[in-house]
Amino acid sequence: MRAKGKMRRLMSPALCGAALAAALAAPAAHAAPVEGHGPARLPAWTSTDTGTDARFRGLAAVSSRTAWLAGSLGTVLRTTDGGRHWRDVSPPGAAQEELEFRDIEAFDARRAVALAIGEGEASRVFRTDDGGATWTESFRNTDAHAFYDCLTFFDSRHGLAMSDPVDGRFRILSTADGGRSWKVLPGAGMPQAQAGEAGFAASGQCLVSSGPRDVWLATGGAATARVLHSRDRGLTWTATESPVPAGDPARGVFGLAFRDRTHGIAVGGDYRADQPSPRASATTSDGGRSWRPSPAAPAAYRSGVAWLPHSRSAALAVGPTGTDLTTDGGRTWRTVDTGSYDTVDCTADGACWAAGEQGRAARAVVR
Repeated sequence: MRAKGKMRRLMSPALCGAALAAALAAPAAHAAPVEGHGPARLPAWTSTDTGTDARFRGLAAVSSRTAWLAGSLGTVLRTTDGGRHWRDVSPPGAAQEELEFRDIEAFDARRAVALAIGEGEASRVFRTDDGGATWTESFRNTDAHAFYDCLTFFDSRHGLAMSDPVDGRFRILSTADGGRSWKVLPGAGMPQAQAGEAGFAASGQCLVSSGPRDVWLATGGAATARVLHSRDRGLTWTATESPVPAGDPARGVFGLAFRDRTHGIAVGGDYRADQPSPRASATTSDGGRSWRPSPAAPAAYRSGVAWLPHSRSAALAVGPTGTDLTTDGGRTWRTVDTGSYDTVDCTADGACWAAGEQGRAARAVVR
């Protein structure tokens, strides 16, 4: 989104999510007393030393041991030992050009696709097949009116990237070969954008998918914050207004998370530190056809959100002022940590990762 400038995811599966919610409830370095239903203990993010002060808004959590980070100053990092060591695997020349990486999607410890954002040729996509030892630039935007914000993949071959509106409609890129090549999809199936409407490249979660064909796109900056939904991998879309406040370039839906094709959570608010963020979250149980405001939303702006592993009701939301936990599918939230994070992602083997400003990265794991 242009308006944001450079401001701009063992026990039995049935028990894993609940156990991780409890484990997240161990005392934490940034813990603050909270009130509310559910466990009274607080999440224990274990900080890891990334060795950099880059701001990481892109995060791909592969497992409890493997994760990728993408951030400012052309920085991409990878760990394969649970965060004890981070390796700088940035694409050659990215630091010199000061590329702004805001999203990364990884299939395993060796294969990943990273998105750099910005107007015109600043928006680029890179792919690696060898753990970041080498990268191939697979897309460079040549349209001065386009500004790409987020990536998502349905599987290891099929994925999409989204740009802020061009000629009045959000633009969608598509790949069918794992990000090795991209094409712009026809815009006829995309609803007209509102005046000032755009996506927020704040957490890599303004474009998310669930299952083989469903994808959702979050917006803000216009009169209303909307969530667009496609059931055919981005060919046709429907738009639904969300209750998250908008009406300003700094307000709207910043992050989405779906645990299946029907149940989703939206988070956002106003990213300006001196502005309140009422009604900063909403939920859907019908695939995004309708959204309901959370009766007890996070108390402040949140940019990232993720469902806990194998849970039907527990999720985390993160932002510059802390982490919030819900145990009822996003209806009510309580602040459980006051450390600053921009994005969060959880893995099937029972881990959650978070990342943000000043090189911050953390992990919480249940065995």
